[in-house]
Amino acid sequence: MPALVFVLYVITEIAALVAVGQWLGVVPAILLLIAGSAAGMLLVGSQGRRVFEQFRRVGRGELAPGTAVADGALVATGGVLMFVPGLVTSLIGLFLLLPPTRFLVRPLAAAFAARRVAKFQAAMPYRGVVIDGGEVIDGTVVHQYYDDGQGNARRAITNL
Repeated sequence: MPALVFVLYVITEIAALVAVGQWLGVVPAILLLIAGSAAGMLLVGSQGRRVFEQFRRVGRGELAPGTAVADGALVATGGVLMFVPGLVTSLIGLFLLLPPTRFLVRPLAAAFAARRVAKFQAAMPYRGVVIDGGEVIDGTVVHQYYDDGQGNARRAITNL
């Protein structure tokens, strides 16, 4: 499957480059590729600073963390796409880097992340303590242990 996606990517990029080369000419098409990388470098820098400012605002409690995290992921993805050679990837990267269009993509990214987190949580067994509604018995703790979550030997908690 990854090989098929890569082949489709290469075919799409070549077709786009040939189409733009026939429409504008070979030299302008190559200059467009170079300009896309340069624009990507500038946009990644400015939008990266903007996302870090959002993270600072989250730390101060002024902004919801979901927005900053989604914007950070979209800016990182857009930045990677801008540096991958090709017209189609540069166009998609530009779409993810610009704030007005990123605003449109953010709900899709949040839904994708929610599905991935749900799938991850379903794959991981719960290793915490479950207290059912049973009878409570008063007592004194003599030894207390915790599970390190790795299935290794349990260790005593010494600071009681």
